[in-house]
Amino acid sequence: MSKEEEGFASYVTEMMQTMGPVIAKRMFGGHGIFLEGLMFGLIADHVLYLKADKETQKDFNAKGLEAFEYYKKDKAYKMSYYQAPEETLEDSEEMKRWANKAYDAAIRASLKKQKK
Repeated sequence: MSKEEEGFASYVTEMMQTMGPVIAKRMFGGHGIFLEGLMFGLIADHVLYLKADKETQKDFNAKGLEAFEYYKKDKAYKMSYYQAPEETLEDSEEMKRWANKAYDAAIRASLKKQKK
């Protein structure tokens, strides 16, 4: 893990502190972004991705943002995390707005799992 990647993770979580005690945990060669035990974001290759679901995916699609994708045995897998809009990294209010959408999606996903 490079110091640059660690610095970026610190910057992102610092911008999200208005939501509560957001933390970054090292995982899968990047970082998971967590609040109250729920992962709602991830950082991979110096890019922030935020959790999306049926309710919020359209917001990411409208901005032309890509889903996080990884490869396993030459097969691509997309996850329900989308690249954060560029303005979130420059404007704390935009970060708060988009991060809250992602956290809400994580809550909904958690509730669905609990019902099963």
